[in-house]
Amino acid sequence: MKIHSTLEKDSILIGRFGLCQIRLINDSNYPWVLLIPERENITEIHQLSIEDRRLLTEESALLSATLAHLFNADKMNIAAIGNHVPQLHIHHIARHKTDPAWPAPVWGKLPTKPYTAADLEETADKIADALWC
Repeated sequence: MKIHSTLEKDSILIGRFGLCQIRLINDSNYPWVLLIPERENITEIHQLSIEDRRLLTEESALLSATLAHLFNADKMNIAAIGNHVPQLHIHHIARHKTDPAWPAPVWGKLPTKPYTAADLEETADKIADALWC
């Protein structure tokens, strides 16, 4: 399945669940991971089959719990907005009361701060190791 060019440009593949690709957003301001259901022409959660919606819920809960634990999050922000990128993708952002955007949403608050190549790989590996330990 083809990933929207913006999602591909802004993130790296961590791995796959049964339904979704797991991609780390290349912005070190926040631990920020996407779930992208590997289904063609889906823009909304309600367009998924009942089985896929259940699977998405389980995959999202697992990812959210993992990120909350790994990054000691004060709050997990989970959203499927899709105003700029129509392909269904669900943001999972580990938030901290000390982060510079708190308590507002992260969108548009800070310029993107890409990871160094080494930090990007290390963060992706850390998340992957925790998900598949």
